[in-house]
Amino acid sequence: MFENYELNGVFDEMFLESGVPRPHYEPVYGQLTNLTNTAFQRRRRLADISFRNQGITFTVYKDASGVERIFPFDLVPRIVPAFEWQTIEKGLEQRIIALNMFCKDVYHEQHILREKVIPPELVYSAKMFRREMIHVSVPNDIYIHVCGTDLIRDKDGNYLVLEDNGRTPSGVSYVLENRAVMKRVLPNLFESYSVRAVEDYPYNLLQCLKELARTTVEEPTIVVLTPGIYNSAYYEHSFLARQMGVELVEGKDLIVDNSNVYMRTTAGLRRVDVIYRRIDDDFLDPLCFRPDSILGVPGLMNAYRCGNIALANAVGTGVADDKAVYPYVPAMIKFYLKQEPVLNNVTTYICSVEQDRKYVLENLDSLVVKATNESGGYGMLMGHQSTEEEREDFARKIIHDPRNFIAQPVVQLSQHPSLVGDHFEGRRVDLRPYILFGKKVVITPGGLTRVALQQGSLVVNSSQGGGSKDTWVLEDVH
Repeated sequence: MFENYELNGVFDEMFLESGVPRPHYEPVYGQLTNLTNTAFQRRRRLADISFRNQGITFTVYKDASGVERIFPFDLVPRIVPAFEWQTIEKGLEQRIIALNMFCKDVYHEQHILREKVIPPELVYSAKMFRREMIHVSVPNDIYIHVCGTDLIRDKDGNYLVLEDNGRTPSGVSYVLENRAVMKRVLPNLFESYSVRAVEDYPYNLLQCLKELARTTVEEPTIVVLTPGIYNSAYYEHSFLARQMGVELVEGKDLIVDNSNVYMRTTAGLRRVDVIYRRIDDDFLDPLCFRPDSILGVPGLMNAYRCGNIALANAVGTGVADDKAVYPYVPAMIKFYLKQEPVLNNVTTYICSVEQDRKYVLENLDSLVVKATNESGGYGMLMGHQSTEEEREDFARKIIHDPRNFIAQPVVQLSQHPSLVGDHFEGRRVDLRPYILFGKKVVITPGGLTRVALQQGSLVVNSSQGGGSKDTWVLEDVH
């Protein structure tokens, strides 16, 4: 099945050179080589059945053939050695601390803006900057409690940060389910390895949420707030609520009375202390943000400002993961922590800066252009794969609204073997580790490895046809 496997001139996660696996992949490579295509296909079908039975699906909004899909699962695990993970962990911890300090600073003293480390107009014009949060104190001064930071590897194997997801990052349920399915259908692969566990994520999340409750409450009431069954990540919302043993609620299940939040129950109203919300700021409170929102809770922001309810993540964290603010995260790390960044960013051109905009418009055929507030692979131009018409269309958009766009060089993501038909081919991957920030920073060892299942594609998002792998972080044996 590996017979005609090609390295394609990019960094390959499994192979040093053709037919020679990296040392940490040798046992897996040996076992996969001994599996027949029939045996492997049988296991793949078992995995699909497992996902279908569990109801593990996601939604593709623009697909006319049907909304619900099984999340494509790739059975070859991605393996990260302990020494690599130590660097990733150190870099992510540094990053989340700096991003939180930035949120606190931007909504309070604004030192970083006054000292012009970040252009103030860039922050004030950010779509997710919330003036309503200025001088609002949040529990423990933590804004981003749950973060999913996307990492990629360049052609030399260096890990780079592609973006931070500090609002309502999704995908962690797939990390847990991928591991459970992997243990079920390919248990023998684990025999030669000491793989770090991921199963304690719901417990760690629950502890993180409990720490937000008022100190006077011994057993806080925590709920997961979902937009409802038609949301693409609804499976995850219900999964996490179930795993944590807390209620899953929609906006209509909550009511604000006298600046306190209550949940409707069969036994009457019950006061809520902490909301893990999976609804964007815009839809959270129709009295404060979008008046047409039927997903949120009228009066929630007032209760929040009074300190009677805690929200994870805090309102206004979108200012920190705006794609035009992202290039300044290394500067934040130096400004707040007086440290050099452990993980570097991808080179980024900010279209609202005249010099950058000129360069982008002249080089659209070799850049990836992204809308600063879109996610899921939408609002994007892959310059090297685009038509002249598409480039002209994007040039018009950039000239009309430069603040809304950034551009990056095409980074040739690392590749990993994936089953295609009856053999393995290299497919591009990224990695989204999940970071919890409470009294301490907890990073789940592994994360969601997303795979671009289309040949040659660099877009790994599930909404664009991507799949995922189980990610193994190895124990440090020394």
